[in-house]
Amino acid sequence: MDYSASVFWWVATGVVVAAELATGTFYLLMIALGTAAAAVAAHLGGSGSTQLVVAAVVGCGATGLWHWQRSRQPPSPPPAVNPDVHLDIGERVQVTQWSAERTTRVVHRGTTWAARLVPGAPAVPGEHTVQAVEGNALVLTPVSTS
Repeated sequence: MDYSASVFWWVATGVVVAAELATGTFYLLMIALGTAAAAVAAHLGGSGSTQLVVAAVVGCGATGLWHWQRSRQPPSPPPAVNPDVHLDIGERVQVTQWSAERTTRVVHRGTTWAARLVPGAPAVPGEHTVQAVEGNALVLTPVSTS
């Protein structure tokens, strides 16, 4: 059985897409674009070297453009303070009293949480905002009353 060059490129595209699905590396999808472009070049009758150049130019170009676009985005905040990771960040809780170690227990989302005060903040009872989640403890700051 004789396989054409386009079949090779389409199989390579499938392998690269499967590898991306297994690893979650989005850059592999850019490489898959290059292999798919090479398959189209093979369908159009391009020589083997033309197919390789098309695969390299499209795959590397797409990867480079994606990397450039991502580098222009602001960096994500660390997971402990990222509201996309912890939905509790920014929520308000009520504190009745603080211990001498600046810790307390608060009720939030129907359960009791350990909480500590942000360094430098006054240890006053009242409404506080969740600034971060460290392990299973909430990091709180008082809500400004001004």
